[in-house]
Parts: sequence; structure tokens; C-alpha cells
Amino acid sequence: MALTFRANSITINLTFYNSTNKPFSKKTLIPTKIKTRPIYHFNSLISFVPSTSSSMSVKNGGLSSTVIKSSLIDPDGGPLVNLVVPKSERDLKRKEAESMPKVKITKIDLEWVHVISEGWANPLKGFMREDEYLQSLHFNCIKMKDGSIVNMSLPIVLAIDDNDKVAIAESQDVALVGPNGDLVAILRSVEVYKHNKEERIARTWGTTAPGLPYVEEVITPAGNWLIGGDLEVIEPIKYNDGLDQYRLSPSELRQEFDKREADAVFAFQLRNPVHNGHALLMNDTRKRLLDMGYKNPILLLHPLGGFVKADDVPLDVRMEQHSKVLEDGVLDPKTTIVAIFPSPMHYAGPTEVQWHAKARINAGANFYIVGRDPAGMGHPTEKRDLYDPDHGKKVLSMAPGLEKLNILPFKVAAYDTQAKKMAFFDPSRAKDFLFISGTKMRAFAKSGENPPDGFMCPGGWRVLVNYYASLQNEESQQPAALSS
Repeated sequence: MALTFRANSITINLTFYNSTNKPFSKKTLIPTKIKTRPIYHFNSLISFVPSTSSSMSVKNGGLSSTVIKSSLIDPDGGPLVNLVVPKSERDLKRKEAESMPKVKITKIDLEWVHVISEGWANPLKGFMREDEYLQSLHFNCIKMKDGSIVNMSLPIVLAIDDNDKVAIAESQDVALVGPNGDLVAILRSVEVYKHNKEERIARTWGTTAPGLPYVEEVITPAGNWLIGGDLEVIEPIKYNDGLDQYRLSPSELRQEFDKREADAVFAFQLRNPVHNGHALLMNDTRKRLLDMGYKNPILLLHPLGGFVKADDVPLDVRMEQHSKVLEDGVLDPKTTIVAIFPSPMHYAGPTEVQWHAKARINAGANFYIVGRDPAGMGHPTEKRDLYDPDHGKKVLSMAPGLEKLNILPFKVAAYDTQAKKMAFFDPSRAKDFLFISGTKMRAFAKSGENPPDGFMCPGGWRVLVNYYASLQNEESQQPAALSS
């Protein structure tokens, strides 16, 4: 017997089989209920049945419980790439790399090697060649050989200078040397092409105003050429900073979701400490998913671990603060996975938020939380936001290649002075709400002043106060400049 569900113009047919692998007849079919779940995308609700990657088995003539794996959402563009050389081949690859022309890469280049090697940028298999670069830069996506589209909103490229270009000459393969002088990877079948910095900056950020952090740190001092090719990474990228255990690859995260028997995974990207407004949002999202019929939605709390601008809270401090949030019970450790997303940060607003969402698909997340001004920042030379605060979530709901990801725009949270806690903003009593910006939060922490009760868990707040106190202590110990 076939059951048909309609989701707009999509028809899904499910046929159930008995233990002899024959379709149930009307007499032997055991009645069951399949609960439909709303899926959020393109600002509409459609009826949705469990993913085809779920398995329905039959026991004793009846239907067993549904087993749902984290593979309920497939990696973007095909199976996850793993570009790290097998352990048994590493000595041979290292010896081969020694004989090649060498290109020294920066710390941020190394972060991109890490990102590519683990499949965060799936299906990329290396730094972009020119055709991939142009598609990414102009269309925010790449067309696959089968005609399908994958989102790729940020160019992931490696810059070299004139001397490197001469040294490479006609070589097909080059070795990449890390900041510490160690051999990191081989780049195969290389292609060298022009690095038009102004075009790249204008199209990625929508402005060429001075003061863009990633531009000043990475692009301006970079060479005038880009080199693309297929990566073979000699060893897994490690930072030896005490945090490597949190740097779970997309494959490792999928295994963890399966281990926890997740039937939904919702990801939250952040580069700031977690306050109770963030926690309210994440806990409310889990409740929404439970109301939709999911049994065990798992939160991926996924702080950005690559390059950030100088005034952002460092990764080690953020990770310590996040651990206090779980210790204090603000988030449930049983339904939360904290892991580090190794990507550098561009602060490129609606362009970059597509990259953040796409990468989480590869890790197995099928829901993505997006809020006000994602990946945005203040204009570097004017007193205003660089991007419209609402454009990030609007772009995500329309972005090509992200159709299978469920976008969850969140409501604005602020401090409710009447309830003395973080709550969702109620316009009907706007005067009762206090908005505490990141700048204001940092000012509180630097001065040692406590924020209103209920803004952040006490353990997490102490981490921030101690961090800023240590900064002030360092500054006080700096020798004073002598004037002539």
C-alpha cells in the first residue's frame, strides 16, 4: 500500500513491506501515524516527512521505531573529502615534498588548509583555481559537472608573490611550508593566475573602505598572484594550544550526532561570549524542534576558531566561558556539543553568512540559527552598521545551493528590567527592555562592574572579568614611552 504526502508540488510515496519483503496488503497493514514536520525555508511552511536516509525496519509483521542518522542531511556536493594523507604514506609524501619548489604560507593560510582538508568547504579539494574563483566571486556558488549548484560565497584562495611565481616556473606540483618551517602539504596540478585585489575586496565586502580587518591582515600585504590546485595534507593540522580536542572535523561531528541518536541538529555560529539571551534563543529553538515532532534535537554550539579582529575576545577565553555556561546549567550538556569551527573570519555580512551556513551542512546540521547582522561589523570609517542588519537572514533564505538547509531566524532578545532576566523583546512594552551591546558588555567587564542579574551566568561572567583584568595588568606593566 502506498501512502502519498504532498509538499507544495513535491509528491513523496512511501511503501511499507512485511518480513517477506512484499508490500503489505490492506488486511495486514498495521495502522500507524507519521507525524509531519514543518520545514523553514524561503519564509514558508511546507509539510515534510522524515528524511529518506532514515531507515524503517519491519519486525514481527509490524513497523519498528524509526532510526534516524545524522546523515539525514548529505554533505554539500557529494561525499565528504578527506585530504589528509594516510599515516602509512606520510614519510613518502614528506620526502617527495622536499624535492619540490616551496611556497611559505601564513598562519591564516594554514587555517584555510585545515578547513579544506577536513571537508568544511566540500566539495573543494584544494585552493580554488581561476574558474572556481570567478564563480565564487561573481555568483557566490559553483556549478558541478552534473549541473547541480553548491554554495561557495567566499573565495578560498592562496596568494603568492612575484618571487614565488618565478620559483614555481613550470612546475606542476609545489610544497607548502608552514609558518614554523614545517612541510604542511603538497599542492598538485597547480594553476597560477592574477590576484585582482580591488575586485576581490569590492565584491566580497561591498566596499573598499579602509579598515576592514581581514583585508588589512590578509589581502593587502598578499602577493599579486593566486595559486590553485589539489591539496594533499601531510599530517592533520594541530595547534597544540590545549584546544585541539574541541576541533572536531565534519566526519567526527557526524559520528558524535549518531552516537547521541540525534534526529535533528541545529547549529549556532558565534564569535562572542554566550550570554543568557543567546541561551534563551538556543533553548527556545530546541523546544520548537520538539514541538515539530523531533525526539532528540542536538545543539551544535560552534564558536569560530580562526582569525578574528583584535578587539574580539580570544578563542581560549571564549571556550572557557562556554564551558562555564554548560557547568552552570544554562545549556544542557546532554543535548549540546561544543566544538571549534576552524575558519578565519571575514566580517563580510550577508556574503559570509552563506559560508557559515554551508559549512555546517557538511558537519551534519540540518537547521541553522541566524539572527541580527550575522557576520557583520560596524563600518570602519563611519558610525553605522556596515550591512543592513536584516539582510543576512533574508539572503540565507534565498541563497542558491542552501535550499536543503532549514533556516531559523530568531527573535530579538533583550534584558527585561521587570522580570530581571533576558527575554524576547515585546514591542508593546519597549520601555521595559534594555539592550546590552557587545561594546557595553565589554565595558562592564573591563571596569569590573557587574551587568544586571540574569544577563550572564556568574561563572561565565567571572571568566570575562578575569580576562580583561589580566589585559589591564599587562598594559600597566608596559614601559612608558620616553619623549625627546
